[in-house]
Amino acid sequence: MSALESLVGDYLRLRRGLGFKLATHERYLTEYLRYLERNGQETVTTENILGWARAPGGAASYHGARLSVARSFARWAHAFDSSIEVPPRQLLPARSPRAVPFIYSDEQVLALLEQARLLRSPMVAATYRTLIGLLACTGMRVSEAINANRSDLDAGVLSVADTKFGKSRLVPLHSSVLEVLADYALTRHRLLGPVSTEALLVSSAGTRLIYKNVHRVFHRLVARAGITPKSQQCRPRIHDLRHSFAVTTMIGAYRDGAVPAEVLPVLSTYLGHASPGSTYWYLEAVPELLAEAGRRLGPLQAEEQS
Repeated sequence: MSALESLVGDYLRLRRGLGFKLATHERYLTEYLRYLERNGQETVTTENILGWARAPGGAASYHGARLSVARSFARWAHAFDSSIEVPPRQLLPARSPRAVPFIYSDEQVLALLEQARLLRSPMVAATYRTLIGLLACTGMRVSEAINANRSDLDAGVLSVADTKFGKSRLVPLHSSVLEVLADYALTRHRLLGPVSTEALLVSSAGTRLIYKNVHRVFHRLVARAGITPKSQQCRPRIHDLRHSFAVTTMIGAYRDGAVPAEVLPVLSTYLGHASPGSTYWYLEAVPELLAEAGRRLGPLQAEEQS
């Protein structure tokens, strides 16, 4: 093993110990080491990082993401080997604009559920109706729902383990959600009989769902439901069911007279965010939520002026 390979291994172990998964980082850094080997280079320089980052085709934002990973490693490794160069910031500054959350209306969620019901395979139809309903009612991440096992559900609470940043949490489920999951379990057994996987949600073959397949089917359902983008940056994604749950919860808090500052940390914990600040980004610039905040603020301003 070369000195650079050893440093990459130490870097990944250190950051994973802090809770980062770094699957993409490991892939990129492995590719970078192979690039250095092919070109007969033994240390990290700004020039070879830039050459590697730009080597494949793709958008400038993709090249920028590759350079960012290599620069992060170089900055850490420089403390152990001063010959390692750290590329300047903003060397490839191009970034993709952050997607604007697409907030689904109740009618749009119902339309998605109806289109899922119409899928040709009865098992696939049942699975996607259950998956979409679960995401809409809990705000879970898609990966969390896919990775959930039947044994994770106990006494009305779903255990979500080793998720983003290595965190785990308990997700209490409403009785209506539990009824749907119970019906789904009966449907799964009726259509497939005993299945070998422990997965809560399964494919028509009785196997755990695959992330990219879920996205492909969801995009098909969105098209059939007639749900269109609001702008170039605001397109309907399955992840936006999570954003929609957060917004709906806060709107409900305003309308019920709850204290938003007290609800937000609870919602953040329920969603498995690292901090309420991450949840707050979900809530920015949503007209319905701003309207509710305005209604709450109006009487307070009038009281201060009186």
